[in-house]
Amino acid sequence: MLYYLYSGFGINVFQYLTFRAGVSFFLAFFLCAFLMPYFIKWAKAKKANQPISAFVPAHQSKVNTPTMGGIVFLLSTVIASVLSVKLNNYVLLGLIVLIAFGFIGARDDYMKIAAKKNSGMSARLKFILLFIVAALVSIALSANGLDSSLYMPFMKKPLFYLGDYPGLAIVFWTLVFLATTNAVNITDGLDGLATVPSICALLSLSVFVYIAGNAELSRYLLWPRVVDAGELFVVSMALIGSLFGFLWYNCHPAQVFMGDSGSLGIGGFIAYMAIVSNNEILLILIGSIFVIETLSVILQVGSYKTRKKRIFLMAPIHHHFEAKGWAENKIIVRFWLIAILSNIIALMSIKIR
Repeated sequence: MLYYLYSGFGINVFQYLTFRAGVSFFLAFFLCAFLMPYFIKWAKAKKANQPISAFVPAHQSKVNTPTMGGIVFLLSTVIASVLSVKLNNYVLLGLIVLIAFGFIGARDDYMKIAAKKNSGMSARLKFILLFIVAALVSIALSANGLDSSLYMPFMKKPLFYLGDYPGLAIVFWTLVFLATTNAVNITDGLDGLATVPSICALLSLSVFVYIAGNAELSRYLLWPRVVDAGELFVVSMALIGSLFGFLWYNCHPAQVFMGDSGSLGIGGFIAYMAIVSNNEILLILIGSIFVIETLSVILQVGSYKTRKKRIFLMAPIHHHFEAKGWAENKIIVRFWLIAILSNIIALMSIKIR
């Protein structure tokens, strides 16, 4: 909408992508910060509390905390984005990703609350729904002509072109969506633990997508050009702003949890930004905390099934440190530091190529 104030009335400041991104950030932040107390009050009245597993350390302190806060920050993101962005195919697909994955998560949250159990919809149904959305978005990206070259960090030229193998890009992108959404979902286990690494990942990907959408910068930095992708910078900054607003209430001790509605929405959008900016491989470093958390679960399950022995006291790994007696704040802040440092290294790859 702000862009059309420029095109319709000649208000020049609204033509600038960076200005509209800043506006979307603050709009989403204040909207989320304003709406969240009302949501928390409503959720407590409806007893929409997060069912906590009895096996989780210190679970008793969290049993009455409302969940589904992700609905508020996703709604804030969509509103701020629509008000600030110049609509194009990449923006529309990005908003669809946020809404679709968030809806699947909200459905799962609702079923957990209704059943008063930590298990919502069946794993099979959840996977099928995530797969359908991921596959459809991947097909749409392919149809939109997105470059399907596979790039390695710190290398100028792509490893190979996925487009040489029919359908391979769609399969690969679908896997990226599924892996990222589940990784963020697994990480969301302590107060603010998933929020700050998500902000870090989105900040890094915002830089990459801005470069990809800018003809001069992409040419200077030898980055693959993606026409119209730059407008995703506005949407990403809106999501970052809303996550800052959410963190105000989600920091320890949390007044609200994001729930699957938030973690799946964030995970889907992080995957989408990585795919559009050709950072599918670099996403391993950008989302290092999500990777570590997911690997801890895979290793724990694999070890127990094959050797009948556990590697960690509990999995995901943040619960391992809880079981070892680490204070929750210490675990959270140290994981945040790892996320910040890994994203600084990821950003270094822009110039070192």
